This record gives sequence, structure tokens and C-alpha cells, in this order.
Amino acid sequence: MNPLRRLAALFQDSVRAKLLFLALAPLLLGFPLIMALVWYWSNTSYHQLLTYKVGSDLVTAHEYLDRVVRGVGGSVEALADEHRLHQALAGGDRVRIAEEIGRARRRHGLDFMYVLDAAGRVRHASAAQAGAQRNDGWPVVAGALAGRAGSVIDIYDEAALEAIDPSLADRAAINIVPTPHAAPDGRTTEGRGMVIHAAAPITDAGGKVVGVLEGGMLLNGNLGFVDTINAIVYRDGSLPLGSKGTATLFLGDTRIATNVRLFGDERALGTRVSQRVRDHVLASGNTWLDTAFVVNDFYVSGYEPVVDSFGKRVGMLYVGFLEAPFRVAKENALALIFAVFALISLIGCAWSLKWARDIMTPIASMNRTIGRIERGEVAARVGDTDSRDELGRLAAEFDRLLDVLDEKRNELQRWANELDCKVTERTQELEAANAELRQTQRQLVTSEKLAAIGELTAGVAHEINNPVAVIQGNLDVLREVLGPGAEPVRQEIRLIDEQVHRIRVIVTKLLQFARPGEFAGYVEAVDVNAVFADCLVLAQHHLGKRNIEVVRALHATERVQINRQELQQVLINLIVNAVQAMPEGGTLTLASADWQEEGCRGVRLAVRDTGAGIPPEDLARVFDPFFTTKKNQGTGLGLSISHSLIKRYGGSITADSAPGRGAEFSVRLLEEPVYSGEI
Repeated sequence: MNPLRRLAALFQDSVRAKLLFLALAPLLLGFPLIMALVWYWSNTSYHQLLTYKVGSDLVTAHEYLDRVVRGVGGSVEALADEHRLHQALAGGDRVRIAEEIGRARRRHGLDFMYVLDAAGRVRHASAAQAGAQRNDGWPVVAGALAGRAGSVIDIYDEAALEAIDPSLADRAAINIVPTPHAAPDGRTTEGRGMVIHAAAPITDAGGKVVGVLEGGMLLNGNLGFVDTINAIVYRDGSLPLGSKGTATLFLGDTRIATNVRLFGDERALGTRVSQRVRDHVLASGNTWLDTAFVVNDFYVSGYEPVVDSFGKRVGMLYVGFLEAPFRVAKENALALIFAVFALISLIGCAWSLKWARDIMTPIASMNRTIGRIERGEVAARVGDTDSRDELGRLAAEFDRLLDVLDEKRNELQRWANELDCKVTERTQELEAANAELRQTQRQLVTSEKLAAIGELTAGVAHEINNPVAVIQGNLDVLREVLGPGAEPVRQEIRLIDEQVHRIRVIVTKLLQFARPGEFAGYVEAVDVNAVFADCLVLAQHHLGKRNIEVVRALHATERVQINRQELQQVLINLIVNAVQAMPEGGTLTLASADWQEEGCRGVRLAVRDTGAGIPPEDLARVFDPFFTTKKNQGTGLGLSISHSLIKRYGGSITADSAPGRGAEFSVRLLEEPVYSGEI
């Protein structure tokens, strides 16, 4: 049943649910709806407000950048009109010309300044190197040759910067820092330079262009530039809540001038913008006004493309401020609003429930009483409901009806109890008689089985021993008579010897099982650890046939009273069985330990293998006579005889196994044996 059907069934079956819904529906439905609207409105307004703020900041930064670019152009244009420069050029004194343009370059904070002739060739330079290269390929220089002064942003490659001044190339070079979310880029260094490039015409008295004054300012690593932008855009007090503003100039997608910190006071020069912003601004030419991940935190960010004199998007101008303080303030404000609304709703719910309680209390009491009666609490009653209306009177009448039903039920129960007592007495008598009969039958069957097995075993052993003795005797005579002539059938004679010996072993086991008392040996104080050691020597030929690792954990210190040969027989049987259970090799663990409980002391011996284990259906039968899982070998008497031998001295032998986990046989022996005549 789906939740809607369960809810519908609840309203159909419960008056209290209907009353609660009528009382609480306005609050329970209205509160989530209002909160959803508040959440949506606050998030929308929050995003719009921050976007408007960073957009305004980006406009301010853009205007400052334009002012700096125009300022460089104005400086170059003013110098081009200076009388002293014209005099120096007219006199042709190269030293004086270099001094004039060098003084002007330093005064205006430029990084290089050239005087070009009317063909655009460099004639005089303030930088360390001067050449005769042509610079009229730059649009701003071409415009100056045409009589128009101007200033733009241009990108100089590493070779061009090196030609101007090697130190300029060194200043421009920035190591690229691997940055999360940035576009893949195999470069490790940004060697290009972003330059404010200005040129102004130099005219003679008649207004004819006779040359060009060209100058430039390198922006790579120009921290004063971005710090000034930051100081203008984000002056003290302009950002509340502990946020801080940042400004950055990008060459391509790499920061070449920034006050964003990488860690501590180290600026994030060489870090790169995320690929998402790069594609939006550089690839598409759009302005980014949104939240973005900047180096190591989220900032409300504004990015706009920077265009060079060729009309190409070569970089970006960025301003932004930490979003976290604003987000925390928004979430705190929303949490406060939610808390106020929740408090109002809780007060309203409590007030509604107070009025509904007088109606629901008698109904709830009667419903609980019905439930208790269904669970068998026949004495359950509604009791006083503190209600004097129709529901209160209904509850009282309900209790009186339950009292009448209880009297009738008690009377029927008395009659049923009397009948049950009589049936129980007769059943117990029959069960006792049946149990005694079954026990007698089991004892009788067991006695008959043991007697039959004993008689059969003794007869079979006697009948087999006689022909076996004849066979062995004739075989010995045959070997003596033939002498060397028996060599061709030596292998067959050896096989007959082995099979005769096997028949004798089987007969001996049958006799030992049938008449264990006749095979009891001398009892002595035995060191079980020494017996284990002897058994390993005797079973060494079995261990050598397989890759078996023997682990010994022999910690027993007590000695036990038992026949040493019989204990050795039991342990060898267990060891051989364990080895045969590991045809592919494994670990054989032999363990001994002292034990003491309920005034008895002794030792516990364990033989554990890592073979395939014993199936549960076979585990309960391993000590039964003639039971074996070795279809082609064995008589099934080894464990049965071992069980009889250990039980004769008051001990016990148990088996524990599970398929795939190997098997463990445990032997518990008493320090002072209690002899048993049972087989």
C-alpha cells in the first residue's frame, strides 16, 4: 500500500485524525508554503544583489584601467609635444635625445620609450638596447604615423621583450601554478608580457609628421596597479560582514597581477582561471557576473575580456569579493525567520491542540481500551475522562458493558480450566507410560544388537583364523620347498603375505570390539606429550607421502592413568585419519592441555586437520561400528574401538567439523580413571 492510500485509510478509520487535520491543517500546510516562498525569494534577491554589486565594481575597475591606459597615452603625447625633445631631435645629439626620453620615461613610470622616424624605424631608445627594427606593424604606431595619438593594450612575446630589454623579459616571466578546474595546458611558464602601448606623432612646425614617440608600461607583476584598483573599488567599509575584495589582471587565463592570496602573504601569480570562466569570457567574449571558485575559495566574481589593438581577446580584468560572509549572513537570517515562523506555528499548534484535547481524550481512551482488550487485557477500562458531555457518558456506558462481558467470560473460563486440568492429567499419564516404554525398547534393542554382534564377531573370527593359519603355514612351506625357484613368483607370494596379515588385523579388530575386556592392558601414569611424539615417529611414513605441515601445541603437564599402547593406538588412528583427509597436503595440529572442572582433573588431547571436513549427516555416525566413508579401504571399526577404549577409562572422545573447515577430534582423559565396563 502506497503512502497516499495509507493516509486515506487513516482518515477513514480515525475520528482523531480528522479532528487533528482540521485543527492543524492551516499551520502544517501554510508554514512549509510560506517558508518555500521565503527561501526562493531570498535566494533570488541575494543572487541579484550580489550580481549587481560585483557588476558595479567591475565597471569601476574597467574605468580605472581605461584611465591608466589613457594616462600612459597622455604622457607619451605630452612628451611628443615638448619643446626640449624637439630641440634635441633638431640638433641630432643622440646623447641628449637619450637623456630626454630616459628622463621622461622615468618621470611617467614607463618601461621603454622609442623615437621612430617617419618610416616607423627605431632611431632612439631609452631602454638598454636600441635597434633599427620597424615598429609600424603595431596598429597604435601606424595610427601615430598617420597623425593620431593613441594608447592600447598589446601583448609582446618573449623575443620582443628580450629585444627591448632583457630585464623586461625577466620581469614578465611567471611560473604557471597547477590550478584545480583550469583548462589543460602543458606550459610551465608564461613568458609573454601585457603592455600598455602608446604612440604619439612628432610633427614639425608645419604640422607634418616627422616621427613617432612610442612608449609602454609592462603590466606583468605590476602589483601597484591591482592594489590601486582594489583600493578604489573596495575601500575600507565598502564590504560588510568581514568579506574582502580582490582584483586581478589576466594574460590569457593566467594571473599576471593580482592581490588574491595563494597562502599567507604569497600572491597567486601564475594560477589560472577555471575552464568554465575561461570559455565564457575569452572564448565567447561575454562578461561573467556570478559566483566562481577563485584559487582556494568561492568569490562573487566579475570578469570581462581585455582586447588588444588587433581586436583579439588576450586577457581578462577581474574583481570580486568573498561570498562566504554574505552566504552565512543570508543563512543566519533565513534560520532566524524559520525559527520565528516555527515558534509561531508551534504556539498555534499548542493552542489548537488544547481546544481539541477535550474532544479527543474520551475517544482516545476508548480506542486504547479496545486495543488493550484485543491484546488480552480483559480488565482494561476507560475510566474517568473528565468529560461531562455526550462522549463522557458514552465512555461510562462502555465500561459498564465491559464489566458484564467480563463476568460472562470468567464463568466460561472456569469451566474451560476444569476441562483442561482433566485432559492434562490424562495426557501426562500417557506420556510417562510411553516414555518408559520407549526407553525399555531402546535398551532391549541395544542389548540384542551388542549380543548379536559379539556372537557373530567371535564366530567369524574363529572361523577365519583357522583357514588363515593353514594358508600362512602352507605359504611358508611353499617358500622353503621352492627356495630360489620361488623367485619368479616372489611378488605374488609377498602380496599373499600382505593380504593374510590384513585378514589377521581385521579379525583382531573384530575381537577387540566384541570383547574389549580381554584386550585391556597394563595401566600406568602416562605423559601424553611423549605419547604424541612416539605417534609422530610411527606415523612418519604416512606424513612423508603428503605435503603435511605438523604444528605442535603440547602444553599438558598432568599425567593420566591409562594403558600406553591403547592410548597410542587411539592417537595413531586419529593422526592417520587426519592425514588421509588431506590428500593434497595441509596442516596437522597436535595439541594437549590440562583441564579441571567440578573437582576432576585431567588432560585434553586434540588432533586437527585442514581437510574438506565431515558432512553434518556423517558427523553423528563417525563412532558407530562399521561406519566408514572410505569405500575402498577400512573396516569402519577404528573410531568405534577408539571410542570404546577411551570410554573404558572414564574419558570421552568427540568430533567437531564443518564442510570446508577441516575436522578436530578431542580426547578428554581423567588423571584418575573411572573404569567402565561398557562397550
